[in-house]
Amino acid sequence: MAAACRAAGLDDRGAELIRLGENALFRLASAPVIVRVARGKEWLPKARVEVDVSRWLGNEGFPAAQIVEDLEQPRLIDGHPVTFWHLIVEGGRKATYGELGGVLRDLHSLTVPDRLSLPSFNPFGKQDLRVDRAVIPDDDKVFLRKRWHELRKKYTELSFETSKGPVHGDAHVQNLMVDEQGRVILIDFEAFCYDHPEWDLMVTAVEHHSLGWQTDEQYADFVAAYGRDLYDWPGYETLRGIQEYGMTTWLMQNVQENEETAAEYRRRIAGLRNDDAPRDWRPW
Repeated sequence: MAAACRAAGLDDRGAELIRLGENALFRLASAPVIVRVARGKEWLPKARVEVDVSRWLGNEGFPAAQIVEDLEQPRLIDGHPVTFWHLIVEGGRKATYGELGGVLRDLHSLTVPDRLSLPSFNPFGKQDLRVDRAVIPDDDKVFLRKRWHELRKKYTELSFETSKGPVHGDAHVQNLMVDEQGRVILIDFEAFCYDHPEWDLMVTAVEHHSLGWQTDEQYADFVAAYGRDLYDWPGYETLRGIQEYGMTTWLMQNVQENEETAAEYRRRIAGLRNDDAPRDWRPW
C-alpha cells in the first residue's frame, strides 16, 4: 500500500486497514481515497476488469463505486495489483434486501457495450489457488479437492433459463453502501462478468434458504423487488453447493489471523462434509 501510494503521488501516512478479505482495503488519512491491494499478480486481470467496469457504470449513470480517474491503474506493486477508489462516506443506515433486489434488477437490464471485454462467470477460478495456499489440515485439502471435482461435474449439467448479460458475481447486501445522500451504491467488481443472472440471485437465495441469515420478510422484499425466487429453479441445489464451497474457501484464507476466524472455518468445513445437516454458519 505504501509503495503504491508513493508511485501514485499520494501520502500514505496515517492510512488505516479497514478490511482484510479477498483484498486488503486501506483508507487514506490524507485524501478521500480507498486503496485496494489484491493478494497476488494472478488477480491482475480481475483488477483490470474492476477498473473498466467502474468507468462503464459511471458513464451509464449507474450508482456504483468509482475509481480515481487521474491515476494510472491498476498498478502492479511487488506482485500485488493495486487500485485506487473514491471514498464513499456512509450515511446512517445499511442497505436493505429489497434495495439489493432492485439494484440487481437494474444492473441486469443494462446492455454491455462491445468495447467492454468481460469474462464468463467462473465459480472455480480461484478455488484451487485457495486450497493450495491454505494453512489447513491435509485431510481438509483432500476433501475440498474432491468436492471441487464433484461440483464441476454438476456445473456442466446446469441448464439456465435466462439470456446472458452483466453479472456482479458477488451480489450480497454487504456489497451495497448507502452514502450521506441516501444513495444506494454498488461496490466490489472483482467478480464482474458477462453471464446468466442466476449467479447474482444465488447468493441471497442460499443465505436465506440454507443459512437462515434473513427473515422471511427480508427475503420476500428481495424477491418482490427483483421478480424471481431462485429457490424454485431446478438448478438451485447445484448453485447452493457452489456458493457454500466458495464461502468456505474464502474464509479459509485467513484462518491464521485469529481463533475466531479459524473456528468459523471449522464450522463451515464440517457443514460441507454433511450436506444434509443444518447450517449454523455465522455471517462474516
